[in-house]
Amino acid sequence: MILIAVLFPWLSFFLRGKILIGFICLILQFTLIGWLPAAIWAVASRIDGKNKNRIRRLERQLQRPGV
Repeated sequence: MILIAVLFPWLSFFLRGKILIGFICLILQFTLIGWLPAAIWAVASRIDGKNKNRIRRLERQLQRPGV
C-alpha cells in the first residue's frame, strides 16, 4: 500500500474510501511540483490511519472487564 501511495497518491485515498481527498490529491498531482507533496501526504495519511486503528484496538482491550 505504501508503494501505491508513493506512485499513485490519489489512488491510495480512493482505495481507503476518501474520494473527495483523492480528487484534491489528483489535482495536486497533475502539476509536476505538486506530485512530491501529494505522495508525502498520501504516505503520511496511510501511516496515520494505521496508528489510529492500533490505538482503537488497544483502547478496546483496556476497556474489557477482567483483563
